[in-house]
Amino acid sequence: MIQQGTKTFRNISLALFAGGFVTFALLYSLQPLMPEISDTFSITPAHASLTLSVTTIAMALTMLFIGSLSDSVGRRFIMTAALVISSVIALLSAFSPGYTELLLLRILQGVALAGLPAIAMTYLSEEIEPASLGYAMGLYISGNSIGGMAGRFISGVVTDWFSWRAAVGFIGILGLCAAVIFWLVIPPSRHFVKAAPGFKNPIPLLWSQCRNPRLLCLYGLGFLLMGSFVTLFNYIGFELTGEPYHLSQSIVGSLFVVYLMGTVSSTWMGRLADRYGRSHVLGIALGIILAGAVCTLHPALWVKIIGLALFAFGFFGGHSIASSWVGLVANQHKSQANALYLFFYYFGSSVSGTGGGLLYSHLGWIGIVGMIGVYVLIGFVLCNLLVHRLKGQAT
Repeated sequence: MIQQGTKTFRNISLALFAGGFVTFALLYSLQPLMPEISDTFSITPAHASLTLSVTTIAMALTMLFIGSLSDSVGRRFIMTAALVISSVIALLSAFSPGYTELLLLRILQGVALAGLPAIAMTYLSEEIEPASLGYAMGLYISGNSIGGMAGRFISGVVTDWFSWRAAVGFIGILGLCAAVIFWLVIPPSRHFVKAAPGFKNPIPLLWSQCRNPRLLCLYGLGFLLMGSFVTLFNYIGFELTGEPYHLSQSIVGSLFVVYLMGTVSSTWMGRLADRYGRSHVLGIALGIILAGAVCTLHPALWVKIIGLALFAFGFFGGHSIASSWVGLVANQHKSQANALYLFFYYFGSSVSGTGGGLLYSHLGWIGIVGMIGVYVLIGFVLCNLLVHRLKGQAT
């Protein structure tokens, strides 16, 4: 298997970094624009949040099946096609005549985007040696964090200069460029065993993973981690563009530079988890998430920004650990195990992202932080259960 420090390892890391970058730039480019979309179509914040929620739920559902498709078609082809198609849909979204049409295109984009994240972790688990897997997964998730940051930042700046439609189209063009880089750099699978052609019902294999209590704990953690993350960043824009801050879209978009903290934490915590144990480092990540959320309650803007940075640091570190842990816990059918993790991960995004809007409308920002606090406490419980279920295994 491929070891860290080799040319092939660097090529895989570059390709999946680029792939993760464009996937999450496309996915989250509309998140800081929700106040603009709300004004354009005269809709509530909760309705505006559906432009992200419908995309993530479409991703989550598609991930349950696309892993099985990649078993017969091949990992490289599916991941490349996903990047190209989702970028083209972004260009079409820029010309959406109404709210309904925008939602339909975002659903289709979610289906297309599922191709890379559903397969990337399986690809890494198959090709990278276990001792280097945590670092490789951290690099991939670093691409996710930088892409999410860049998509939000660029869309905010372009919106201030032109319009939110121009911003969405520009992100689509960047996506096509990144897709070309991915195709040129990603090496063919060495350890992939191609299955017989034809569609195979993945439900029995998926259900078999749900009978593993260790995996269920990890799936719950994925739901809670992503649910907390998306809820916080969905509505921070409404909080900061309103009273008493009145920040512009460019400034709000630039605040997503805190995602760079995720670039650091995903690789650093991945290494710490490889060395000191995943359960201990994951617990620390949850604590950092809670501390960051509490900081955003302070009225001072600089304290809120520190809170956002802490939150991003903890989230990306925790996700890096939990996602790589799934491949180690699953004894077989790793692609289905990873697909289920991502299903719960993005299902948490969809449910919590829109549900948080209802809390925000009735309780304000304290409702958002309160929900995140409950999620983190449940996360500690699941992490504790996971440790006891993993006696005799690497924790």
